[in-house]
Amino acid sequence: MRLIVGLSGASGIIYGIRMLEVLRDQKIESDLVMTDMAGKMVGLETPFSEDEVIGLATRYHDCFDFTSPLASGGYRNLGMVVLPCSMKTLAGIACGFADNLLLRAADCTLKERRPLVLVPRETPLNAIQIRNMLTLTGAGATILPAAPGFYHRPKDIGELIDHIVGKTLDVFHIEHHLYSRWKDEPLS
Repeated sequence: MRLIVGLSGASGIIYGIRMLEVLRDQKIESDLVMTDMAGKMVGLETPFSEDEVIGLATRYHDCFDFTSPLASGGYRNLGMVVLPCSMKTLAGIACGFADNLLLRAADCTLKERRPLVLVPRETPLNAIQIRNMLTLTGAGATILPAAPGFYHRPKDIGELIDHIVGKTLDVFHIEHHLYSRWKDEPLS
């Protein structure tokens, strides 16, 4: 089992870092590609270094290396997640503008009909962003906004992050225990 993980330059980089930790802990291979701005966000928003984040992945691919296997639809994988997904990255994917490896890998994921999950964190949204999301949904992508639920009564930020990471893993049918699922019985 192998999942492509893209980190772009939106706020919320901790979601992507946590995804890499969970995949490592579950012994699921991860192919990491991140934009230059994602590397800057690591330093701005977390105590991690860029090298520490890269070290969480099974394999790291330079964002401008088009000789990477991620640039080919023939590279076997479960699909791809981009979290966080900046509006620039979302627009590039929606337009098929694959000028870096993250965008090319997403393009390959769509053309091969594999699951592509985009986790935007931007708010509020304008009409252009919503149209891009609609375009991508029509092309087969899943838009999974970083909007955690509260029915599991999170006690801290980590549980909110785990909720989004867990919802993302659900799309790929990867088992996890990152949050309590909705139950039929009333909450006490």
